[in-house]
Amino acid sequence: MKLTPSVLDIDFEETKSRICRFIKEYVENAGAKGIVLGLSGGIDSAATAALSSLAIGGARVLALLMPEKETFKQQDLDDAKTVADMFHLQTLTADMTAVLDSFYGKIPAFDQADHLCKGNIKARTRMIFLYYYANNQKRIVAGTSDKSETLMGYFTKWGDAAADITPLIDLYKTQVRRLAVHLGIPKELAMKPSTPALWPNQLAEAELEIKYETLDLVLYGLERFMKPNEVAEQLSINQAIVDRIQSRILSTEHKRRMPMAPKLGFRTAGNDFRLPRHTY
Repeated sequence: MKLTPSVLDIDFEETKSRICRFIKEYVENAGAKGIVLGLSGGIDSAATAALSSLAIGGARVLALLMPEKETFKQQDLDDAKTVADMFHLQTLTADMTAVLDSFYGKIPAFDQADHLCKGNIKARTRMIFLYYYANNQKRIVAGTSDKSETLMGYFTKWGDAAADITPLIDLYKTQVRRLAVHLGIPKELAMKPSTPALWPNQLAEAELEIKYETLDLVLYGLERFMKPNEVAEQLSINQAIVDRIQSRILSTEHKRRMPMAPKLGFRTAGNDFRLPRHTY
């Protein structure tokens, strides 16, 4: 197998149809009134919002804009509103600043300089806002994670990874960008640098230490059980890069799983176990 960009080519119209059908059927089967998602101005949330609108209609999609003072950028807010207007979404702006300041002030010995812990609070606060509206309005939460960042563990556990459905999770970042353009999202938005926006000037590729165009091909090869040295040779990169990516996939597996528990083997009373309905 040759690791060229063409291996990531997909039928975008078929992909759109399959994802929209998945979203529509899930919402119907859950008996939900619609979808709520966080719309950040980034490409993953833009593509998820667009697909959700195409699946069930924009009037049933609530896009939460959740700015906060430390990372606020007017361009991101403008991009989010552009997508909301294009796909006729409901929107609601929920400024998280006061809630975050309350958390920071109430956590004993809170360390303002600890970017990671502070950033994870932000991601988990977004989750709280999303699930409030899901509960209150009988909606389901659509997550916006893509395959590239999920495999790398580049997300906050119980934060941006918390969702009822994740329509993009089997698409690499570069595929999401190309799908977004196919959906009519402006190319400049689709190609803008990705960021979780958890602290100022944070950029995903800088933290991952690799461009998505290369990362996606490395991940593609490793998923197909190619040896790291073979992947490195084909992409003309140092094998240490491939080894680092493989190690990161393995070390972050816990973030992609439900909590582990011991299997005790006890029988339940009555032997009548049934899965609960979606409780929002």
